[in-house]
Amino acid sequence: MLTIASLKKGQRAIMMEFSVDTVPLKLLDMGCLPGNEVALVQTAPFQDPLYLNINGSHLAIRKETAAQIEIELID
Repeated sequence: MLTIASLKKGQRAIMMEFSVDTVPLKLLDMGCLPGNEVALVQTAPFQDPLYLNINGSHLAIRKETAAQIEIELID
């Protein structure tokens, strides 16, 4: 199972279904929704948090939250 936490810098993916209980509502309001494109822009020095581009918006999320969101890589 691939998750956002497993992305490498520059990789792009499509977010798949995930449990609303595991993802904060604030992230849902900011566009972190199934079907949206996500790309890893960079990581902090200790690999947490992750800096993401989600449909043109830049967000920083914790690695533990990113590990709850399944993805499908874009070739």
